[in-house]
Amino acid sequence: MSRIARNAEGAGPFTTRLTWSLSDGGTAVWESRRARKRGLLTVRAAGESKSRSRRADSGSVARLGRLNAIAAGAFTVGGCLFASGAAVGQFGTGGLTGAWIYFAGGLFFNTGGYVSLLQAVNAPRQDGGTGALAARRWRWWSYEPDRIDWLSTFLLFVGTLVFGINLLSSLLQGLSVQQVNRLVWAPDMVGCTLFLLSGHLALAEVCHGRPGIRAHDLGWWIVAVNQLGSVLFMAAALADFTRPATGSVVNLDIANWGTLTGALCFAVGGVLQFFERP
Repeated sequence: MSRIARNAEGAGPFTTRLTWSLSDGGTAVWESRRARKRGLLTVRAAGESKSRSRRADSGSVARLGRLNAIAAGAFTVGGCLFASGAAVGQFGTGGLTGAWIYFAGGLFFNTGGYVSLLQAVNAPRQDGGTGALAARRWRWWSYEPDRIDWLSTFLLFVGTLVFGINLLSSLLQGLSVQQVNRLVWAPDMVGCTLFLLSGHLALAEVCHGRPGIRAHDLGWWIVAVNQLGSVLFMAAALADFTRPATGSVVNLDIANWGTLTGALCFAVGGVLQFFERP
């Protein structure tokens, strides 16, 4: 069974959906997120009016399921911890207690970010010769910036690492205003920017081009909720800048509430991700 024609869709240089005709008259459709998250390909046999899903091999499906569960759990716990840290800062004593809660949440975000990247690295790829998804050998790393799923998850993972610098620095005592802005606030801004870029690419991936509304698509809801969380994180970061003249932050309430609600968005996204499984 050979591939004899194809139609590519996507955003910019990235292909997110590929349709090809098979020599027996049928068609096969590969979608980046659907293949990566659920190990599914859409096929329609010649003469049939309805399409059906074709699953990848059992080994690839089991691998995707495990990675999805780990990532979903990590973002759910990490989001809840971040929300708790923000609540301590807003309603409690804050200080080192909140900083340690944030740090613990950051470790879970690191885990979720890296496992999401692993899922992109090890996702089965389309095999135009068979109209099926081809298994791949396990890899801990790859460099594939021409793939939108890889780039999105890579930026997400790097963003969690940059947040780690911010969270680790926040545990230090006796920092000057300039040191706080350089070691805590600046990495926070960089991490939020990377999260926003990652979310934009994820929206383009699930929408196969310009971001829009796909209310029927669970993957779209996950990405949209997470992107809302990234926007709220950015608002919190902007409000958390420490004024050199006074030594006070721009708006502590916005910083805490933005972090709390943004973290809850990621926790909700993590819970939803449990249902986007193979």
